[in-house]
Order: sequence, then structure tokens, then C-alpha cells
Amino acid sequence: MEIPKKGILWIILAIIVLAAAGTYLYLFHFKQNEVIKIGGLFALTGPTSDVGVDYSMGVKDGVRWINDHGGINGKKIELISNDYAYDISKAKSLYQKYSKEDKIELIQGWGTGDTEALMVDVNNDGVVYMSASYSASITDPFYTPYNFFAGTDYSTSIRLAIKYIKESHSDSSRPPKMVFIYPDHPYGKVPIPAGKTMAAVLGIKYGQDQLVSLGAKDATTQLRKVKEYGPDWVWLGGTINSCAVIVRDAGKIGLDTRFIMNTWGFDETFLRKAGNYANGRAYGVVPCALWGDNVPGMKNIMEAHGKYRSAKSHTVHYVKGWLSIMTMAEGIKKAGDDLTGPGVKDALETLKDFNMGNLSAPITYTKKDHRPNTKLKIYKIEANEYQLVTEIGMPRDSRFIGQ
Repeated sequence: MEIPKKGILWIILAIIVLAAAGTYLYLFHFKQNEVIKIGGLFALTGPTSDVGVDYSMGVKDGVRWINDHGGINGKKIELISNDYAYDISKAKSLYQKYSKEDKIELIQGWGTGDTEALMVDVNNDGVVYMSASYSASITDPFYTPYNFFAGTDYSTSIRLAIKYIKESHSDSSRPPKMVFIYPDHPYGKVPIPAGKTMAAVLGIKYGQDQLVSLGAKDATTQLRKVKEYGPDWVWLGGTINSCAVIVRDAGKIGLDTRFIMNTWGFDETFLRKAGNYANGRAYGVVPCALWGDNVPGMKNIMEAHGKYRSAKSHTVHYVKGWLSIMTMAEGIKKAGDDLTGPGVKDALETLKDFNMGNLSAPITYTKKDHRPNTKLKIYKIEANEYQLVTEIGMPRDSRFIGQ
């Protein structure tokens, strides 16, 4: 039977429509199932692993949680991570592998030394680098447009710590006195100029700086010099292990002072490591909720931890890792189909008062200011408990961008 010409045209048209539909469905399926690759540089060994392991778990569990809840705009995350042991040379090698071989344009990084060492490459390559270094040096997008982080920067933190020292000083007959103790390392040194300037502005006297390494086992020599000066407060700029050694050794030599620690020097393990001398003396500036705090955003963290981890306790550093990946995920979500480094960077710079259930102060980035916020919490250890002392903040002063 001969098919009419009109019928042939309808058949051809149907084939074309079906082919187009099939192609669309194939591409849609492919697009829905393509992955978003994110590189990870973690300190699972080395001198900052005391805080780096928990942080990495927070990032990894955050990725699993996102994927288990539909991904980002239908796409799953593939996290390609490695331990670089806080070694800058290893960080550089891994960065080259991620950016050049794996074509990754989004990276979760770690320390101040390696973050600063990679700044030029990151910004030349257009790779969004969201690190656990909260160094103010990477908050000015004029110089470092692709660097981000999700915690209160170190310089703002030390300013707020010194503001608290001034406000809590009760002896009107004299100004407060303090000493700065920190490791001879970019992480420890970065906020010190901001701290000293703030101290001078507020009329706080400070003695000779003391250097205590991240891997220190004893700090009595430095603490004897501190004791001679007799400060009311000591700023500690190390991580948990070195800060615990300092407070423990202060007890050995009878140094009666209070210690206020940068964010990586204070967590839920501190009392166990430092001993009873920490009671009433140990304070910490913290950019987010402690583990298990009663805030709405903790619900997802606790559920994820219970689902993905066998151990039933973690620290504030896990919360920081979770905040970091969730903040990056929000930028990815806003970027839509443009998942290049420049696309996600531009999207992150539209975040305004991004609130993850009060896990931290709301996060805002702009094209002129990459400081997430200028607020934090101060906790202390008292009677073997971790107590919230105050929530403290300062205005977003543009003079402090990058400082």
C-alpha cells in the first residue's frame, strides 16, 4: 500500500520530534547526574591535626548530607580530598594536581601558611578557595578575589578579645596588662599587629611576646618571663595541644592569670588536655556554636554525625567544617549552571545575611569585602563546664578589610 506524501511528511516530522525529545531527555538526564567536583586539602596528620581531623569530618559529612538530600540543583558533589600534613610543599603539589590535572575550580583548603602560599595561583587560575584559615590578609577581594572562609577573621577576633578584656577589667586604679603568646608561624603571627594596635587604642599595656611552637611539650621557660611581667590576661594564638600545654605549665609555676585563645586553641577537649588549672582561667573566641549547642542548625549536624560516624562526640571544629562546605554549597546553588570558579565567586559575593540556623553570625560577602561577619562568641571554662560568656561584635569598618 502506498503511503500518501502528506503521511510521509507527518512520519518524518514525528521522527524528528521524537529524536529531539530523546536528545533533550538524554542531555537533561546527563546534566542532572553530572557531578560537582570539589578538592579538599586537609590536615589529618602533622602539627594541626589536633583540630584538622574534626574539621575534615565536618566537611566530608556535609558533602554526604547534601548528596543524600538531592545534591545541589540536582547535581551530586564529588569530594576529592587528601591529607597534606600541614606541609606547604605538599599543599602546592596537590593544588597543581587538582587545578591542572583534575580541572577542579572549587577547593576546600586548610591552613594560613599554605593558603597564603597559594594566593597568587588561586587568583590567577580563578579557583574558589574556601579555607579554614581565617586570616584577614585574604579578606580584600581587590587582592584576593577568589579566597573565602566562613569564620570570623583572626584580626577581628583578637580585636574583640581585647575589647572584652578592657570591658571586663574591674580595677579602676590601673589599666589592664596582657602578653601575647603564639607560634612563630603565619597562623600565629597574622593577628598580632591588629591586637597590639587595639590594645594601644584602648589603653591596655602589654609585655614581651613569647613564642611557643605548635608542637611544644613544655612552655615553662616562656611562662616564667610572663610571670615576671604579671599580666591580667594572656592571648594564646596556637592550636589545642600547644594552648593546653601552656595553661597546664602555668599551673606548674603558679602563674595566676586568665588566658583567652584564638578559635583553633579552644574546644570541648581543652579541659581534659589542660587540666583543672583551666577552670576559671581559660576563655576562647569562637566564631560558631559549640558542639551540641541548642541552636536550630545543630539538628542537621547531629543527625548527620549520628548517621555517618560511629563515635558519638566531636568538637566545634566539626561545626566549622560543616559551615564551610554549606557556605560553598550556597554559592554553588546560586551560581546555577555556571559552576566555574568565576561563576561561583560571583554568586558567593551575593550572599547577604546567610543564616544556617544560628550556627554562626549571618554570613555576607560583597565584591569589596570578603569578611563573613564581624561577630563571635566568647566561652569560658568554669566548674568543669563550658559557659557562654557573651556574644560580641563590632561594626564592619572598611579600614580593617585585609588588616
